[in-house]
Amino acid sequence: MTPVLRSAAPLAEVVRGDLVESVHLGHLVTLDASGGVDLAVGDPSTVIWPRSSVKPFQAVAMLRHGLSLPPRLLALAAASHNAEDFHLAGAREILAGAGLDESALRNTPDMPVYPPAAFAWQEQGNGPASITQNCSGKHAAMLATCVAAGWDIETYLDPAHPLQVAIRETLLELTGDDASGLHVTVDGCGAPLFSTTLQGMARAFGRLAGAPVADPASPEALVARAMSAFPEMVGGTGRDATDVMRAVPGLVAKDGADGVYGVGLPDGRALAFKVLDGSPRPRPAVLVAALAALGAGDLPGADAAALDRVGRTPVLGGGAPVGEVRAAFSAGRAS
Repeated sequence: MTPVLRSAAPLAEVVRGDLVESVHLGHLVTLDASGGVDLAVGDPSTVIWPRSSVKPFQAVAMLRHGLSLPPRLLALAAASHNAEDFHLAGAREILAGAGLDESALRNTPDMPVYPPAAFAWQEQGNGPASITQNCSGKHAAMLATCVAAGWDIETYLDPAHPLQVAIRETLLELTGDDASGLHVTVDGCGAPLFSTTLQGMARAFGRLAGAPVADPASPEALVARAMSAFPEMVGGTGRDATDVMRAVPGLVAKDGADGVYGVGLPDGRALAFKVLDGSPRPRPAVLVAALAALGAGDLPGADAAALDRVGRTPVLGGGAPVGEVRAAFSAGRAS
């Protein structure tokens, strides 16, 4: 049994009728403003692939090496977007600002992840494309960074490329993880992907979201303000990351594939979790329960009712609700 499985604990239960039908295991951690552990479910030291939850820190690295974008487009650089029209226009705008077009993109061609956008794209006679893949904003920003820094744009996805070296260094700095334990692979979009610990990822989100107060002129602060000001650019219609950022001023949230999530609050508190089976089904319930454990709904300007709506995932029988997906932990049930 691998360590990630051996130490996992229940994160969510799927209830149908009066029985628990299934259970999603995983790991979760919430941190106080100083980076100390408030709540641990499973093992916060578990090493994970952060997947797209790493994008805000990739954007920080890009700003440190010459990228300059208005907040709306900087939020798109940290996005896993729906490929709605405004997302595609934004990615093309980033490329055009660097004197490039979408032919320079090296991310894996794909259809839009948002079904209405995918239907509209197909109706226009289009198939999978790099511009409609959910990481095209990040890749456009990577190319723009290379142009600004004078780096080669053909090989920007090589792990030895200066851009990827800079991302690696930035990630290690913000997570506080030990470089000797770093793993490297390739993400779904084709970009290098560096491992983190779960606690390290939470620590990085706390530093990011707290930066507008702690270091307001920093690249971290620019990314945090951009994401919280333009949450629709980070995800889009129907996306939980977009909805929780709208619900809590200053909150920074980023989802990742295979059940990964990271969130930072403006006072530096943070959370991260990994659903072990990679399912997106329990994610909203786990996210909102973890935010409740942090007291996010009590922050100034927070819309607690909107957060509650995000966390509700009904279980249907015959088209009607007969149960729910609910968190299997609370602030008083750390393990």
